[in-house]
Amino acid sequence: MASYLQVENISKSYGPKILFDNICFNINEGDKMALIGPNGSGKSSLLKILAGKDKSDSGGKITFLKDIRISFLEQEYEYDPDNSIMDEVMGKAAGKGLWHNEEQKWEYERAIVRNLTMFRLGDVTKKMKDLSGGEIKRTAIAALLAENPDFLILDEPTNHLDIEAIETLENYLSRSRATLLMVTHDRYFLDKVCNTILELDGGSLYLYRGDYGQYLEKREERTANFKAETDKVRNILRRELEWMRSTPQARTGKARYRINAFYDLKERASETIQDRRLETEGLESSRLGTKIFNCKDVSFKYGEKTIIDGFTYNFYRYEKVGIVGANGIGKSTFLNLLTGRLSPTSGTIERGESVRIGYYSQAGMRDAAHFDPEATVLETVGDTAMLNRFLFPHNMFNSRLRTLSGGELRRLYLLTILLKSPNILILDEPTNDLDIVTLNVLEEYLKDFKGTLIIVSHDRHFLDRLAEHLFIFCGNGTIKDFVGNYSEYREYIREYEKKSSREDKQREESSAKKEWKENKEKNRSSQKKISYKEQKELE
Repeated sequence: MASYLQVENISKSYGPKILFDNICFNINEGDKMALIGPNGSGKSSLLKILAGKDKSDSGGKITFLKDIRISFLEQEYEYDPDNSIMDEVMGKAAGKGLWHNEEQKWEYERAIVRNLTMFRLGDVTKKMKDLSGGEIKRTAIAALLAENPDFLILDEPTNHLDIEAIETLENYLSRSRATLLMVTHDRYFLDKVCNTILELDGGSLYLYRGDYGQYLEKREERTANFKAETDKVRNILRRELEWMRSTPQARTGKARYRINAFYDLKERASETIQDRRLETEGLESSRLGTKIFNCKDVSFKYGEKTIIDGFTYNFYRYEKVGIVGANGIGKSTFLNLLTGRLSPTSGTIERGESVRIGYYSQAGMRDAAHFDPEATVLETVGDTAMLNRFLFPHNMFNSRLRTLSGGELRRLYLLTILLKSPNILILDEPTNDLDIVTLNVLEEYLKDFKGTLIIVSHDRHFLDRLAEHLFIFCGNGTIKDFVGNYSEYREYIREYEKKSSREDKQREESSAKKEWKENKEKNRSSQKKISYKEQKELE
């Protein structure tokens, strides 16, 4: 198999922080690789260097196979808000030189219309400024796939997508012959699409063949081996340290090699695999009464458009509710109604007196009151012990918020919310930008959360682990309640569709049989009756 990409000795630092140092790896034709690692480890920086949007500090060498088409999806899509969808994607494609004659242009236009339709963006005359975040992301992906790339580089492709769009992209990429390198935190998406995992950790890169489950097993094995080796080195170091202290007169001549070896051992003994366990001790929820949110005949409209129509439900203590539905269907509006940021058009929402809401919005830290990008991490939280527990080491305390990665900023935002001891946690797309390890730890904390949990999420793994029942936003203001997690809901839908398909087929067969019988009877009765005289003549 041809080598599509060879990377040799590339490095990247920001000030004193080393993201990665002289890393090397290859990607072969047909590989589908996920790049994972802690927030702030340099995943997006690495993709930008590969895509030619940034440079390696050390020079190094990046070699793509000649004449392959490479397409890069960045986390944030830049666009002209006054352009229509079609004008935007065609303009960008023309700028990339994706066609050289009218026939090629026509072929690209056909491909983009097909892809936009696949991602439920049928109205290509709609202005970019009128699109939701999810619709903008779908537009970017549809345009990228229409380029018919040989090599795809994707940075968090599932961020801002609803579950239907994620499954559409998932099915497309799993069938595609394109070679792929992507950063993703979506564990189900990773498992369905990728066959190899690259882990960026502590400035080094580690390769694992197989799915996410196999990666976890192999990483645990690597961690155990590293710990055993480190313990061995430290034991030797301890003996050598005793020798250094006891025999100062031996530090010349033949013993100098042993002194040099001592300092090499000391350096090796100081190496560690980063232990990323987010500690949640000290984060207690306040007492919660029996009355949470009592919703009665709640409706909400934007102009003439009905978002919620006659919703009635009484939330109860300690329940864990997942909320799913298409982008722009009203999920965030629903959360804003519960928190009192919006008022119902009609109906009532009564809140219990003991309710203490922790609201984690999609906008993240920038939605918090008095957000100051020049403030430091320590000024924002003010609790060094909790910062350490949330994986902010001492050398980050004086970092300005504007210098944090998207995931680090959202982790800090989460900490500011939990420190207020809420007994109701309302989370609007909490998994965006968080790394996989942080997600796993957050799930463990939320499973044991002593309060009511309400989650809007497109992350199916997250919903499966936490949600006891789901509110399904169906459109036109309709909200259905399903008891179970997301996978159970999808299985229910599949079985329902199979049953409906069988019933439709049975109805069609029954109708066809009935029609055949009626036609047979009609033909029989319409046959001309033969007289006795005609019968005798035939004989």
